[in-house]
Amino acid sequence: MKITLINTSDAGGGAPVASMRLLKALASENIEVNFLAGDKKTSEARVQAVQNNLWQRLKARFNFLYERLPFILFYEKDKSVRFAFSTANAGTSIAGHQLVKEADILHLHWTNSGFLSIRDLTELMKLGKPVVWTLHDMWAFTGGCHYAGTCDHFTGECGDCYFLRDPAGNDISHTGWLHKQAMYASSPNLTFVSCSNWLGKVARQSSLVKDFPVRAIANPIDIEVYAPKARMAARTKWNISNNSRIILFGAANIGDRRKGIGYLVQALQHLKQHYELPLPVEVLIFGKNKHFDVSQLPFPVHELNTISAAQDLAELYSLADVFVMPSVEDNLPNTVMESMACGTPVVAFDTGGLPEMIDHQLNGYLASFRSATDLATGIHEMLFTPRAEEIAIQARNKVLQNFTNQHIARQYTDLYQSLLSK
Repeated sequence: MKITLINTSDAGGGAPVASMRLLKALASENIEVNFLAGDKKTSEARVQAVQNNLWQRLKARFNFLYERLPFILFYEKDKSVRFAFSTANAGTSIAGHQLVKEADILHLHWTNSGFLSIRDLTELMKLGKPVVWTLHDMWAFTGGCHYAGTCDHFTGECGDCYFLRDPAGNDISHTGWLHKQAMYASSPNLTFVSCSNWLGKVARQSSLVKDFPVRAIANPIDIEVYAPKARMAARTKWNISNNSRIILFGAANIGDRRKGIGYLVQALQHLKQHYELPLPVEVLIFGKNKHFDVSQLPFPVHELNTISAAQDLAELYSLADVFVMPSVEDNLPNTVMESMACGTPVVAFDTGGLPEMIDHQLNGYLASFRSATDLATGIHEMLFTPRAEEIAIQARNKVLQNFTNQHIARQYTDLYQSLLSK
């Protein structure tokens, strides 16, 4: 059984991280698996890049701009949606690549940003091989948006898209829906996997995907790498006070509209104004930050840039008292799983796939959706609870019982075998 995982890149965001973890999880179970990426950024031997010479890299850059610039110039409502909608009108054919030709099963992940167009995806599906498509967001069953928010147009034919400057019944979201409808009409061997039960339920409500098999299989995590580290030693290394309570927040891009940093600001201001804090509180932030002014936060802030080394991330989670995830839209965030694996409880809104990870007041705190005051309540509770050790154990146990490499690899192996035995 030969599996080829396909993703735009092998590093640089949630989907690359999740798909690379799956690569290693499957390999650890002796599955013959490789990874085909548009852009290779790691040294992993099992990853091959489509862009392996100057011409191909230039073409990939052109594809990215050809997809993105028209949207920016003619369609986007404002900058907040700039990377929240993908037309997939440009890409590179990979149907003739050796890893595609040799595979028994093609396993798609996230293929946007000019890597695979809808035409390229259709070409793959017409090869007749079983195709598994792991949904890291909603794009596969919308007219172009990655997360629909409160919009339910994907249950019909899309159109009148609120991401667009001039929404209309026949706008580019409707055109995108029609292109995907045609793609799926030629895809009898397609199975979708949602990383969370929540996203699977949403997918089954969509007009495009509802007639296809949809299974929920979570992302895996290496529990040896993401494990509790010595807190005091980690704080010394990262120059963090041993006498303070530490709130951790991080994302690939902390300014992403979905990550809800505005709610973090409000929650921490509420915490400062309405709670008596028996110990000093400090905030540690990691991730790309182009525009957010950390001085808005009412506590001392330690700001780090993007942290890519897993060992460093594990130390940051371990030195913190709580990780806050104020996302308003999210699937099954890697950061939440990482924090819990390190024994650090998470405070998040009760939305998306987060309730599938966080058990309220057992291993973290689920705040009422979009309530900054309840988010503050959860942060205070996790910072100063006398049950800290018990909660830390429960957080790690949640990961050990549900998200280990072995557990997830076996679920995927069962799926692959079922598809090949048809």
